Amino acid sequence: MNKKIPIGILGATGMVGQRYIQLLEDHPLFEVAWLAASDRSSGKKYGEAAKWRLDFPLPTRIAEMVVAPAEPAGAPKVIFASVDAPIAREMEPAFASAGCAVISNSSAFRMAPDVPLVLPEVNASHLEMIEQQSWRKQSGGFIVTNSNCTVMGPVLALKPIADSFGIEQIFAVSMQAVSGAGYPGVPSMDILDNVVPFIRSEEEKMEEELMKLLGTLDGNTVKPLPARMSASCNRVAVVDGHTVCVSVKLARPATKEQIIAAWNEFKPLAGKNLPFAPEQPVQWTPEDDRPQPRLDRNRGRGMAATVGRLRPCNLLDWKFVVLSHNTVRGAAGATILNAEMLKSLGKL
Repeated sequence: MNKKIPIGILGATGMVGQRYIQLLEDHPLFEVAWLAASDRSSGKKYGEAAKWRLDFPLPTRIAEMVVAPAEPAGAPKVIFASVDAPIAREMEPAFASAGCAVISNSSAFRMAPDVPLVLPEVNASHLEMIEQQSWRKQSGGFIVTNSNCTVMGPVLALKPIADSFGIEQIFAVSMQAVSGAGYPGVPSMDILDNVVPFIRSEEEKMEEELMKLLGTLDGNTVKPLPARMSASCNRVAVVDGHTVCVSVKLARPATKEQIIAAWNEFKPLAGKNLPFAPEQPVQWTPEDDRPQPRLDRNRGRGMAATVGRLRPCNLLDWKFVVLSHNTVRGAAGATILNAEMLKSLGKL
């Protein structure tokens, strides 16, 4: 414990909170030292307060920890946060004001002009924005966010394309797993034998966040990617793994072989020794019927995006399918990777 950075989990009893606990077990840099949740859980042992839903045994040490009130007093200085946006809007600034590094999975501050929205493989340089935050100047605290879970797969796949050929237009259609709705998620009578073609605010998040992630840092603000995008989001009867069909219009011509080469050569975190960084963040699969959630969601320990079915598009230039694990890469794992990057930069 004395060699690892103690971290706290805000929203510890939820599904993303449980993923933090699973993924941080035996982590070489961080160790769970504090758990907080709603008032109904505060004061109880975690094993009593949380309805454990993962296919991974709840560690005994964690089960015996007492859930603390969701307040900065007594919390460690590094907080992994996953609470609903309305709660996060009040709670996360309180922790940042108290000098905590708040590394958040919430949507509350993703589009705030002074808050970095970061995937380390894509835009780690945006982390410098924290130095402009009022919390940082006053107490040393700050807020960093990761993106919506559906955005991460397409952004990882589009980044090497944008760098190599430029992007002018994007059209995306998602097929999103039920675990993205949290627990208990979508009622079985709504999702079995069905596709639900509406997820509140999801399309807006995809269109806004993708442009910020692929944007460029200009002084203290991010200039969004100068492209047009349209997204349609659907909930499907899959447990884990968001699948997105993407069509893209390029600024400069590219062959199929050049695009695949851009994906295969995309290794921006190689040699940085970040434990949760996948060796190959975008993995090409040549089979006609891949990627598939059951077969491909756990590539790179759930942190890689799998791309396949690259072919010409009759409306734009190229189209492909991308899959990512929505609760690992898309949530808890992304937060942990952001924390690892912050530590490597001396920000923790």
